[in-house]
Amino acid sequence: MPDFALRKTMLLVEEIHHDGGPAPDRPRRRAAMVALVDNPFAGRHEPDLQSAMDDLKPLGLMMTDRLIAAMGGRDGIDGYGKAAMTGEAGELEHTALWHVPGGYAMRARLGAARAIVPSAMKQGGVGTRIDVPLGHINAAYVRSHFDAMEVGLPDGPRANELLFALAMTRGPRIHDRMGGLAAADVTGEDGLR
Repeated sequence: MPDFALRKTMLLVEEIHHDGGPAPDRPRRRAAMVALVDNPFAGRHEPDLQSAMDDLKPLGLMMTDRLIAAMGGRDGIDGYGKAAMTGEAGELEHTALWHVPGGYAMRARLGAARAIVPSAMKQGGVGTRIDVPLGHINAAYVRSHFDAMEVGLPDGPRANELLFALAMTRGPRIHDRMGGLAAADVTGEDGLR
């Protein structure tokens, strides 16, 4: 069983009160949780990585629970995304360890979430930032929820670390007006529409 020792977490919450034009009736809330963990595979090739996803499931659930609390509860959360970054001694494939623990944790805790969780992966050094792509939780075609939230930590990821991130939103972009499927028209049956 690999050891993904947790070094640090950071929770970011933002409320967007204005973005040009008239002020919205209600601010848009976005939150992200970032964690730095040891990368037990750094500096070596491991042919079987898949089973290590199970070891990260508690981290995914903890981060999800903290995000939901920061958002003021799960009611109204209608967007999400995830991202992972490896330090220089890791492989890009090590970031793929986050697909199941990060994505399924949010889908499980948010209940009826049907859409695939948008994801980004990259390799970078200390202080590198990553954009967490965001989309609607029930329908990937809801354009009003296409967005990204930039995250990062000034002291990571170190060469032998992984940075994992989850993000959630409440509400569309301020003054969204690009058409497409409206959130109110989502059927939520196939994760697309």
